[in-house]
Amino acid sequence: MEENKAGGYRFYGRRKGKKLKPSREVLLDAFLPKVRLNVAGENVDPASCFSVPVKSVWLEIGFGGGEHLAEQSARRPDTGFIGAEVFVNGVSSLLTHLTGKERSGDVDENVGLKAGRVDNVRVHDNDVRDILPKFRDGSFERIYVLFPDPWPKKKHANRRFIGPKNLPVLARLLKSGGELRIASDDMNYIRWSLEHLMKSDDFEWTAQTADDWRKPPADWVNTRYELKALAQGKKPVYLVFRRK
Repeated sequence: MEENKAGGYRFYGRRKGKKLKPSREVLLDAFLPKVRLNVAGENVDPASCFSVPVKSVWLEIGFGGGEHLAEQSARRPDTGFIGAEVFVNGVSSLLTHLTGKERSGDVDENVGLKAGRVDNVRVHDNDVRDILPKFRDGSFERIYVLFPDPWPKKKHANRRFIGPKNLPVLARLLKSGGELRIASDDMNYIRWSLEHLMKSDDFEWTAQTADDWRKPPADWVNTRYELKALAQGKKPVYLVFRRK
């Protein structure tokens, strides 16, 4: 992803995969508008984007299939969650988690949240960089970037989300003491991330021992991608950086 000459952003990667099930098409048409993020104006307080009161707001950039976002938001009904994902199949997957509906016979235009859930999730189904400038300083208590595309080729390194272009933006948006959590099973991406984060005056690494980066945080929720990687013998790395 990079800025183009017109001042917008160029997106690299897929926006849609295999053909969606009819039930997921209905969820995109009927339910996504109910939880789609609506950010109007500038200097926006993200808590104002929710229909229920929230004490703080967390942001997940590239939520994949939505397993992590759905579970974290279910555990914390008093926290608002904003998730950004451009991949349509991933967005539709999150909607099945939020509604508890998957089969075609269970989904219609009146579909709503799964019983017991509160309305504490908002979805931006486009490039997250479109909305980041609209939020006020110190908007988020926590930001997640989990298993992003590592762009392994050296010539594509500038497409990696964690880097010199985006770190100042994330620093502005995080509250003092807030956390930036990164996970990847690609060591080149981890080395790249550490290189740029350790150079930053805005973040400090929370690791206390040499093995800390192999241990997920206590409140961790596995993603589908992560479980597949573990089954293949890969060893993910978990980085937690605190905003100074």
